Amino acid sequence: MDYQRLTAEEIFANREVLCYIEQGNDCLEAIGFTEHGLAHAKRSGDTARHILTSLNYPARTCELAAIAGYLHDIGNTVNRADHAHSGALMAFTLLNKLSMPPEEIGLICSAIGHHDEKTAYPVNPVAAALILSDKSDVRRTRVRKNAVLTADIHDRVNYAVENTRLEIDREKKVCLFNITIATEICPVMEYFEIFLDRMVLCRKAAQVLGLQFELVINNTRLL
Repeated sequence: MDYQRLTAEEIFANREVLCYIEQGNDCLEAIGFTEHGLAHAKRSGDTARHILTSLNYPARTCELAAIAGYLHDIGNTVNRADHAHSGALMAFTLLNKLSMPPEEIGLICSAIGHHDEKTAYPVNPVAAALILSDKSDVRRTRVRKNAVLTADIHDRVNYAVENTRLEIDREKKVCLFNITIATEICPVMEYFEIFLDRMVLCRKAAQVLGLQFELVINNTRLL
């Protein structure tokens, strides 16, 4: 069989993939979740690739991280519950149909299947990069236009975030996640209330990549 070494850009342009990302995002909007559409998919893919590139991983591994990041939430088309697992199976079907090599499909599917904090674990560098990229995408523009900030802590925390920056320092072996929060909208404690599990997961992911994870909120180091 002639396998295809697909690029992330080819996956980004795939109409079927685009359809599942948009459908999953529509489902989450209907049940009141933050944006999980093209913006989140592309940002996750780009950041995952940047993380591994910064650490001098092989170019192909970096490309696979970008693909995994872009595809990781397509399982929301099925249901938010267990979307990591259904998404991994959907990605398998899509990539197999596109004749991607099985060893590459396996890496991507394992990363997608291990990205949701309920069952997540950084089982390989691609999974670690996906975890860090996904969990660091906290921003005001992910809040839906019809959201009521006083009613939902997730919307309130995302809306309060004014700036985020994920930095990789290969020499110092540090992964720094720097956040600026408008505390008049959301106190820092509320961020921890919903994101502590995610930050602990980020620390594990950073360790797999040989890095120490540091969280800085409003110029104060908290992890």
